[in-house]
Amino acid sequence: MYFSPYFVRFWRLFILISVALMMSYVWLKQARAQAAWVDKAARLPVTTLAAGMYLIKAEVAANEAEREQGLMFRKKLGPNEGMLFVFDQIERHCFWMKNTKIPLAIAFIDAQGMISDIDEMQADSKSLHCPTQAGRYALEMESGWFTAKDIKPGVSIRGLPH
Repeated sequence: MYFSPYFVRFWRLFILISVALMMSYVWLKQARAQAAWVDKAARLPVTTLAAGMYLIKAEVAANEAEREQGLMFRKKLGPNEGMLFVFDQIERHCFWMKNTKIPLAIAFIDAQGMISDIDEMQADSKSLHCPTQAGRYALEMESGWFTAKDIKPGVSIRGLPH
């Protein structure tokens, strides 16, 4: 049976486009599923903290794996939402922003709940942010949150887990 070269080219192109569309669909479906999984997997137990007159809904990262994940890959935080890092040892715990997509502010907090330092951190940076004093907690909020609420070193954070 004879097929003209134009007919053969048409069918080859049709098959190529069909395969490309199917592969794109599968890739998009997998990317959406992975993004949903990352978002769900990243959510941790929430506690309510108070800083001055402001209430904070903070996810609690209390073990090594949770602290390592932190807010990586998140694209946004809600109003007055953040992440509280709880450490077993009172030390000078340093932070960086590798794979963190939103700029954050961090408050370093001692064992009694007093803020010792506040620092602004740029998204996706490997710069270290360390407190001047040893502490047990760190609270990450949206960049500028502490400044906007006039919360400074010396302010106590209430509701911290023991």
